[in-house]
Amino acid sequence: MDFEHSAASRRLQESLWTFMTERVIPAEPVYEEQSRTAPRGPVPVMEELKAEARRRGLWNLFLADSNLGAGLGTLDYAPLAEIMGRSPLAPEATNCAAPDTGNMEILAAFGTDEQKQRWLRPLLDGEIRSCFAMTEPDVASSDPTNLQARIERRHNELVLNGRKWWITGAADPRCRVCLFLGLSDPGADPHSRHSLVLVPMDAPGVRVVRTLPVFGFHEGHGHCELAFEDVRVPASNLLGAPGEGFAIAQARLGPGRIHHCMRAVGMAERALELMCRRARQRHAFGRPLADQGVIRDWIAEARIRIEQARLLTLKAAWAMDVYGPRAARTEISAIKVVAAELATWVIDRAIQVHGGAGLCGDFPLAAMYAHARTLHLVDGADEVHRMVIARHELARTAPS
Repeated sequence: MDFEHSAASRRLQESLWTFMTERVIPAEPVYEEQSRTAPRGPVPVMEELKAEARRRGLWNLFLADSNLGAGLGTLDYAPLAEIMGRSPLAPEATNCAAPDTGNMEILAAFGTDEQKQRWLRPLLDGEIRSCFAMTEPDVASSDPTNLQARIERRHNELVLNGRKWWITGAADPRCRVCLFLGLSDPGADPHSRHSLVLVPMDAPGVRVVRTLPVFGFHEGHGHCELAFEDVRVPASNLLGAPGEGFAIAQARLGPGRIHHCMRAVGMAERALELMCRRARQRHAFGRPLADQGVIRDWIAEARIRIEQARLLTLKAAWAMDVYGPRAARTEISAIKVVAAELATWVIDRAIQVHGGAGLCGDFPLAAMYAHARTLHLVDGADEVHRMVIARHELARTAPS
């Protein structure tokens, strides 16, 4: 087991660190102000960051295909995702933001030439955004075989009906295409009942019902509830073969979970730095907070948990590269649980050290916590991943 990063990854890490410290972190207050005063959509400082990232060669770093992106394996991309996790601006600035990353990966793997030309190319160039419509309000979507939104074939068209929610980025006017997962063959095997369809966001019948803030934060350019009412698209908009939607969605989620987890480690690192800085600066009962035993215990525990989560995530990334996502399934489920717990724990303690200041917008901690808390649910709830791990252990130790 070798976690050594390639020379290409190390060069990109150095360049990305410089970009983060010189441009991205200083741009955070500017972005917050501009996004408050401007309508939803492109934010001027973000467009400047994107142009600078492209100029520095920090673009589409997540794509393993060297013809489309950086050509890095999962292990080599992992430290880049961690660095980007330190700022909410970095993923979009480098065109490495979810849900576009996963959508680009499956378009590259399963899309037809026509689909790639129409949707993948402008996504790679950062000209448009996309969303992925899987979760539904009326079923327990932690089990995707429950999904009830319908896809019906009528001659040369596909007709879509259903409700989806928590669809990240759908409120952004740059979001031009939705990848819609729906029930296409109710009588088939549970894992072969669903198909995936490319739906233009301006297709008649597609409606943004509302945006859904997370603890009051409108992150990701708006999580939305969407209604699909007799939406008609050409049958050629099917992504992959009929009944392959579940399998394609799972292929999309594997690498994405590692990306989420490494960004969570990056968030935790920044929260720890903020906690240490605050603990040195603030005095209570005649001495710095950093001299209080409970604060030192939190700092030490945070470092231990960060190192553990990072190593486990790197192991999962290594297993993905060497054995593939199916063989790494247990490790991926484990890091999904561990990284969410890590981020919420460290950020929560950092908020506590900051006192009331940690709850307001003077520091990024409240927004970071809101995002970290979602990680216990997105890409599979903690309980589902624990179930996967337990099932594996029970099978491994079953009597022969």
